[in-house]
Amino acid sequence: MRSSTWAVLAGTAGAAWAVRGRSSAVFGPSVWRGNPRRRAVALTFDDGPSESTPAVLECLARHGARATFFECGQNVVRLPAVAREVLAAGHEIGNHSHTHPGFALRPPAFIHDEFARSQQTIASVTGTAPRLLRAPYGVRWFGFRQMQSRLGLLGVMWTVIGCDWKLGETAIAARVLRHVQPGAIICLHDGRTTESRPDVSPMLAALPSIVSNLSQNGYHLETVSQLLCPTTN
Repeated sequence: MRSSTWAVLAGTAGAAWAVRGRSSAVFGPSVWRGNPRRRAVALTFDDGPSESTPAVLECLARHGARATFFECGQNVVRLPAVAREVLAAGHEIGNHSHTHPGFALRPPAFIHDEFARSQQTIASVTGTAPRLLRAPYGVRWFGFRQMQSRLGLLGVMWTVIGCDWKLGETAIAARVLRHVQPGAIICLHDGRTTESRPDVSPMLAALPSIVSNLSQNGYHLETVSQLLCPTTN
């Protein structure tokens, strides 16, 4: 099935959409937004935990907001106390692979090992196994469907991405607030792949404005699981 599927997709715009399209479920079950009839959004943060994650938690706490943190297993090993702090503050942790590789052209065994290692690391450090994953760079590939089935993980893409690795504070906030809509999943970053002490200062500077504006405009800020299933506590 793999070769026949790829034969249809190869050399077309469909190939790029299958791999990185936010609404694509070609390589496994995936979501990119919640119910557009509920005035709720999910803030998500990728590539943590990092030394800056506690500052994110402080900002969210000031506004009574919850979020989902897609964490790399290698970063959890480096900063286990911060990973536990995320859960203790009422937030959700998702699986963002162990070492944050690109998965295009990688064999299924490599893909499974990356997420299985991260899954085990997060579970052993925090006592809670993730139920969600986000692929690094949003790139999914052959082997994702089998890996997700074996690990019991739902893929999560995004509705709005802040481009906070390249934009300044004002542009990040403007981009998010311009494109937000009910049910949106917002992607920001509290780390930079598996770097130690990454510079995420533009995102940290933009975050108070983003959270404050969303709250003032009547949005509930929830975890992804809460957004998808409002009865989730």
